[in-house]
Amino acid sequence: MKIAILDDYHDVARRYADWTSLGGDAQVQIFNNFIPVEQVEATLEPFDVIVAMRERTPFPAERIRALPKLRLLITTGMRNNAIDMQACTQQGIVVCGAPGSADANTATAELAWAHILGLFKHLPAEDAAMRRGMWQTAMPEPLAGKRLGVLGLGKLGAAVAKVGLAFGMDVVAWSPNLTDERAEAAGVKRVDKHTLFATSDVVSLHLILSERSRHVVDAAALAAMKPTAYLVNTSRAGLVDNEALMDALVKFRLAGAGLDVYPEEPLSPTDSVRDLDNVILTPHLGYVSRENFEAFYQNALDAVKAFQAGKPIRVLNPTSAA
Repeated sequence: MKIAILDDYHDVARRYADWTSLGGDAQVQIFNNFIPVEQVEATLEPFDVIVAMRERTPFPAERIRALPKLRLLITTGMRNNAIDMQACTQQGIVVCGAPGSADANTATAELAWAHILGLFKHLPAEDAAMRRGMWQTAMPEPLAGKRLGVLGLGKLGAAVAKVGLAFGMDVVAWSPNLTDERAEAAGVKRVDKHTLFATSDVVSLHLILSERSRHVVDAAALAAMKPTAYLVNTSRAGLVDNEALMDALVKFRLAGAGLDVYPEEPLSPTDSVRDLDNVILTPHLGYVSRENFEAFYQNALDAVKAFQAGKPIRVLNPTSAA
């Protein structure tokens, strides 16, 4: 059995799980670097098992069809919109999930707040100015009394809202299915989408990406925002119309943004967003932690062992085509 572990940027897969426990018949190859798009199929064609790190390497139908030897595809996490589940089923490939740690949601909420604080306090600009010998170049903004708009009030959104309340912010929320009762239980007020964007001083995104939510932050939503407001996205890039966002940032119709996710990842070294001074950039760190990755790889290893034993666990796709 040939096993490929993809996109192990931090080189931790071998330390966080004992792959030698699979026995001498298992050949494990770990890819620490991103495989160029034009080389993915040729590189992965020999493998029986692939362990994918979230959506870093997508598996659309055409890629699945180009991997005839593949029998087991494991994704870290229990949801992966970058895998064509129907194509896997049609080709007889079992797709299994490998959940992370229970603290993963907290880590993403913490990163969202790192972005919010960095934007309001102008931390990147002040840090850069200090290193050039300067002193007090920007005016920090208080959080108390400002309005935080939370787009999506699930576990992540609720965690972000809780911190906003602790800072004395006026916290409002919206999502397509949010009720007044759920909002009240989280200690916040439900408003309509336009009101959230038009009145918030910072909007933080915490929706699951689906066809329904794709580009939920469109040109109209961005145009409704105050020119002094910030947008923070630690969720999924597809929630935002990237072209409209870039236009708003370049023309300073928004004060700034905090971004952890991008339409294409890894972000190109020449992407123009890197040149914007009013944007804080992080390399999709929201789910990255030692605890989370230990759980990912240990659960992925368990999934391989279960498949070897003929009893797959945490199967995400139908096991046979309809």
